[in-house]
Amino acid sequence: MSKARSKIIVALDYSSASQALSFVDNVSPSVCRLKVGKELFTAEGPALVKTLVAQGFDVFLDLKFHDIPNTVHNAIAAACDLGVWMLNVHALGGRDMMTAARKAVDASGPDSHSKLIAVSILTSTSQQSLIELGINKTIEQAVTDLTRMALECGLDGMVCSAQEAIQLRDLFGPEPLLVTPGIRPAGAATDDQQRIMTPLKAIQSGASYLVIGRPITQHPQPFEELKRINASLNNI
Repeated sequence: MSKARSKIIVALDYSSASQALSFVDNVSPSVCRLKVGKELFTAEGPALVKTLVAQGFDVFLDLKFHDIPNTVHNAIAAACDLGVWMLNVHALGGRDMMTAARKAVDASGPDSHSKLIAVSILTSTSQQSLIELGINKTIEQAVTDLTRMALECGLDGMVCSAQEAIQLRDLFGPEPLLVTPGIRPAGAATDDQQRIMTPLKAIQSGASYLVIGRPITQHPQPFEELKRINASLNNI
C-alpha cells in the first residue's frame, strides 16, 4: 500500500484503461488515491486494478457487492487477492451477507490490509426515490440504521453523503471510516448528485475521504485542479 496522505480518491470514471492510465500517468500515489468502479472494471477487468496497485496507488474497488452471502464472500476474497486498499458492499444485502464479507477479508492473509465499507443510501437517491423503493423512513434514518448494522458486522465504515457525516460522527464516534461521494468544489456542476458538499466543508463535517470524479477528471486542467483541492485541505 502507498503512504498517501491525500484525502482525495479520484474516481476513474472512464470507459477504457487507456483513458484511465492517461490520467494516472500524470499523478502520483502521494497526491491521490484512485477509485475503479463498475464501468471501468467491466471494460478492463482485474488487470487494470493490478496495474494501478503495482504503481503504488491505493485503489478503492467500488463494485458494491450485493448477493447471497457465499457469493459475496468469494467475490470479496478475490478482490482482496488483487491487493486493493478498499472495497465495498451494499448494506441492504443484510447482516448475513456483510458478516460473510467481513470473514472473507479477515481470511485473506496477513499481507492483506483491505478496508471493508458499506453503501447505505446512494447520494443520487432522493426522499421520493426511497419511498418508491418501499422504504418508509427518512433518508437520515435509513442511513443511520444501515450504518449501525454494518458496524455491528465488523465493517470499517461507510460510504455516505457528506451531509450525513456529522450525524454519523455524533452517533458512532471517530473510528468508522466515512467515505463521501457527491463532492463538488465551489462552482462545479452538480451532475446527477442530489446531496452534495464542497471538499473543505465535507472534511470539516467528519468525512475521512472524499470521492471526486468529474470535477477533476473532466476539468480543463485536471492536475492543477487536483493540486488546488489538496492545497485547500492541507491546513485541516
